[in-house]
Amino acid sequence: MPFSPRRALSVSVLCAALCASALPAATAAPRPAPDAIGDTLAAMTLEQKVGQLFVPYVTGGTADTVSAENRARFGVDTPAQAVARFHLGGVIYFAWSGNTDNPAQIARLSNGLQRANTAAGNPVPLSVATDQETGLVARVGPPATVFPGAMALGAARDPKLTYDTYEITGRELRAIGINTDYAPDADVNVNPANPVIGVRSFSSDPKLVARNVSAAVSGLQDQQVTATAKHFPGHGDTGTDSHYALPLIDHTRAEWEKIDAPPFRAAIKAGVDAIMTAHIVFPAFDDSGDPSTLSHKVLTGVLRDELKFTGVIATDSLRMEGVRQKYDDAEIAIRAVEAGADVLLDPQQPALQIQAVIDAVRSGRLSEDRIDTSIRRILIMKSNRGVLADPLVDETRVSSVVGNPQHRSWAQAITDRTTTLVTDDADLVPLPAEKTFVTGWGTTQVPQLAAGLKQRGWTTDSLVTGATPTATTIASAVARAEASDQVVVTTSAAWNSTAQQQLVAALRATGKPVLVVALRDAYDIGHLDGVQSYLVTYSSTTVAVESALRVITGENRARGRLPVDIPDPDRPGTVLFPFGTGLKK
Repeated sequence: MPFSPRRALSVSVLCAALCASALPAATAAPRPAPDAIGDTLAAMTLEQKVGQLFVPYVTGGTADTVSAENRARFGVDTPAQAVARFHLGGVIYFAWSGNTDNPAQIARLSNGLQRANTAAGNPVPLSVATDQETGLVARVGPPATVFPGAMALGAARDPKLTYDTYEITGRELRAIGINTDYAPDADVNVNPANPVIGVRSFSSDPKLVARNVSAAVSGLQDQQVTATAKHFPGHGDTGTDSHYALPLIDHTRAEWEKIDAPPFRAAIKAGVDAIMTAHIVFPAFDDSGDPSTLSHKVLTGVLRDELKFTGVIATDSLRMEGVRQKYDDAEIAIRAVEAGADVLLDPQQPALQIQAVIDAVRSGRLSEDRIDTSIRRILIMKSNRGVLADPLVDETRVSSVVGNPQHRSWAQAITDRTTTLVTDDADLVPLPAEKTFVTGWGTTQVPQLAAGLKQRGWTTDSLVTGATPTATTIASAVARAEASDQVVVTTSAAWNSTAQQQLVAALRATGKPVLVVALRDAYDIGHLDGVQSYLVTYSSTTVAVESALRVITGENRARGRLPVDIPDPDRPGTVLFPFGTGLKK
């Protein structure tokens, strides 16, 4: 079907209508009298104070779920018992720890943990946290509203859409009892081979990242969810994943000021509640070889003293290998506090590490005043987001808020602004109405594309080949391509997958017209010789695939623009497709 302006609903009109009907303005939580924080702090025991510093994961879908993992890590059976025994400052939810099965379950878990915390006599409600960056990293999945992620939003070039994305995300998180989001990603992805950031970043352009980070912070915190800009001092120029090793960033101080610093400065200016550290060595600031998470020079010297950040500093996960290479877990916890961290996130051995910090205070290595400084920041953060006043949520409202039709419609309209047509020399967009073979990466994405084309009148065949297709699978794909008129092939991080590159090359060798749809990194085309038609979604979410379908079939125009340069990997310094590329067809 050809593109029709009358069929393309204006995002601004949609947003205005939905703002008026579905998303009433958030009201700021009342702040306590100035002495209330001090009174709470003065009444806390040392154990309660130290517990506030820690935000570990707990295993189970309810507060009373019995788990051998809880026993091994905390010495108790249930999440409720862990919260009560260790006076935890918060918990972080993951899907793999059984915390995020569905919205109603998450709300019950959140309320159950808050009630257990209160029943145990702990004076401070919990920070209930997760990583809901949207896109590639989103711990709470459907039926919660799905978005395409940061780099897609960078491609849209409209911070208002970023604000809307994170406002909806914040509204839904708050409805299920999550009051802290470890997002947005403030890294500037200037390394196309970055294995850990990539599409989690808004762009390779510091100014574009800064504008979007500010918008994301405001969107979350306007819905009373703490935003956390990460990963300080900047994780965008590394070829090493800090989950598995300790990266080194060799930016000079001048390069850091130009590239890495602007988004963090923008987040601070926007009033961000928290900033997360990076497990990276940054010699321009600290040549000791310690990761920034454990560096007083980075956290206190740069973030506190130079950037004047007065909010909460949270470590990245202390289970990651990037922070665990030089010191044991007990020492890591103490050194993080010495460096200036306020929240020790996701510790490997929570019971051991909590006791280590208590012992460090009692021995005089850490002063109780130092602990009090962090607790005061944490209490202010929780007060500002309304957590101290009312930590519970109304479980009866969950289904009317999370993933409601207005949110889903808005998410699709936003996503339709992000899809980027990088090149179309083969003139495959819109796709001719001929027999089409759909193949490539994506267990659900390939069938979604094939079904969407079929529903719109195309004759289709499909085959999921996976992330690392074998020679046999590639041969099967070639045979089916030869029986079709044209091919749509999906990729995901094909820049790092020789097998996916071989699949695309084999499909091109059939002589059939080939449209490549990159469902993650824009950089894939640099490793796919001879591809003439190339569409990027930056995400494999359902809304991103639907937006691709709408472009492929001519229902919508491709309106995104590259938020990064696509370099030629064989010719350093050569750009194949520059920042800003995007065909409007």
